[in-house]
Amino acid sequence: MLNNSICQQARLARDARFDGLFFTAVKSTGIYCRSVCPARAPAEHQVSYYFSAAAAVAAGYRPCLRCRPDSAPGSAAWQGSQTTLQRALRLIDEGGLQQQSQAALATRLGISERYLRKLFQQQLGLAPKQYALTQQVLFAKKLLHETALPVSDIAFQAGFNSVRRFNDAFKQQLQLSPTAIRRHNKAANDCIELELSYRPPLAWQRMLQFWQARTLDGIDWADAPQYGRTFNYHGQPGWFDVAPWRDSSLKLRLHWQGKQGLFNLVQHIRRLLDLDANMLQIEQQLSDSPLFAGGIISGLRIPGLWDSWEAGVRAVLGQQVSVAGARTQLNRLVQALGEPLGTDKKLFPTPQAVLASDLQMIKVPNARRDTLKALAELVIAQPEAEPQQWLALKGIGPWTVNYARLRGLSDSDIWLGGDLGVQKALAKTGRDTDNSSLAPWRSYATFQLWFSLGD
Repeated sequence: MLNNSICQQARLARDARFDGLFFTAVKSTGIYCRSVCPARAPAEHQVSYYFSAAAAVAAGYRPCLRCRPDSAPGSAAWQGSQTTLQRALRLIDEGGLQQQSQAALATRLGISERYLRKLFQQQLGLAPKQYALTQQVLFAKKLLHETALPVSDIAFQAGFNSVRRFNDAFKQQLQLSPTAIRRHNKAANDCIELELSYRPPLAWQRMLQFWQARTLDGIDWADAPQYGRTFNYHGQPGWFDVAPWRDSSLKLRLHWQGKQGLFNLVQHIRRLLDLDANMLQIEQQLSDSPLFAGGIISGLRIPGLWDSWEAGVRAVLGQQVSVAGARTQLNRLVQALGEPLGTDKKLFPTPQAVLASDLQMIKVPNARRDTLKALAELVIAQPEAEPQQWLALKGIGPWTVNYARLRGLSDSDIWLGGDLGVQKALAKTGRDTDNSSLAPWRSYATFQLWFSLGD
């Protein structure tokens, strides 16, 4: 439940740590705002608080054009510890209701469609389709504000099948027309630039250090202050880089020529950067643990990878070797099998490329090559298979699976207790290794322990 007293204090202080955790609707104006809105704060009796922008829209409020709720970070507090709801929201943000029916989404979640509707109604106060539609419309509004894309392109990139459907949904959801948002034309650019907001703190330099020690030639780069990498999304290759910009936001520069799917692609990048984490809640829980009696590194998030396939390959070649040793073997694999992207960039090798190769370029035992091929074969046959299913493959154990879930899926509750680095860090603390009190944030505890070795 929302605590009105906390919401009041946060909005009056314009506390960025609460940005996106709730939205303030003003009864007299019919507008809803972020907690960081610079406008004059209304009196408390004039406001109502909502868990999400979608809930505020469902209640009949339109978004503030000054603080722009479309730019607020996601992963609001109403997700709580509801694992099914979290997964449903992630799948919807990745296009789960654009590419399949609500019934199919429920089946994928392992629940009934009736329970899915009930879960959304109880936790969010609206239906799954209404939530999905609001997310699409708000993203379209963001593109209208920040890019020079034509309105017709924005409609498709936000997940609509026609411009007419987009215009109708935009007016119905936001009580505004697209032309009312785009009052000034921006210069056209091959590069899409967007602001990615987050809730502070963010230990950006620490994350850069982690990525930098593991970058692969042509695949990713971490040259302060920016991080970037190549990718293939919906069959269309591209690359992006991000760097600190304004307070509590990064600037994304995206080079991608796809005609549809930009909304889902940006959500994917946000996941990779872990920008929607609620660090206030996470760090409070970690700080209460005896494991971190000496303090924690504030703002340390999960430095992700593009997908679980890449994370799995990195994990297999990282078994029982140093980070530098794994990087050497991975670079050999990339140089031999990575598809060129321009003059100095490559795409990470696909499962098809790995399966078709004898993998003699990597200097590892034959059993390791067999494991990579078996993993490639499984991923080709079952693209949606969860890493947990990889355990049936010879040469893949819990550490490999958990590493793939940690960095490839940004799972928040992965405890790598069998990792040598984690074990060394635990030995330094001299504390009991019971980690149950850290759930559901054990991934963050794992990274805290890894980084404590560096300190």
